[in-house]
Amino acid sequence: MADLAVTAANVLKSSNGTIAVLTASTAITRGQYIYTLAAGTAGLADSNGTTPANSVTGIALADVATGQPVPYVPTDTALTTGFTASAAGVTVYLSNTPGGATETYADIASGSTVIILGNMTSTTVMKFSPLVGGVKP
Repeated sequence: MADLAVTAANVLKSSNGTIAVLTASTAITRGQYIYTLAAGTAGLADSNGTTPANSVTGIALADVATGQPVPYVPTDTALTTGFTASAAGVTVYLSNTPGGATETYADIASGSTVIILGNMTSTTVMKFSPLVGGVKP
């Protein structure tokens, strides 16, 4: 299965989510998952990237160009994801596509870092709390 298709305008934090801001090191689209570089800037998280790209700082809340401030949500108990999952209860993972997500564990390449983004409480709302696991065999 492919990455989950995000409608950027539908990515919304709940009243439980907080907003933080970093400066983008690359162009970032609302709904993409980001990580923090050593310089304190934001890049696109990637499960088969090298450290620190294989980690998640949060989900972007705006489309921004390189060098612009990117607001993001680090965690949220009821994040409206902008995509439709196959069912409530599904686990969502960071994919091998920079900034992307998948609900299919098999889509994560061998040797990639397994990062659980959260669990879907409905087909469009996720308990977003990134958790870094081990390396996929």
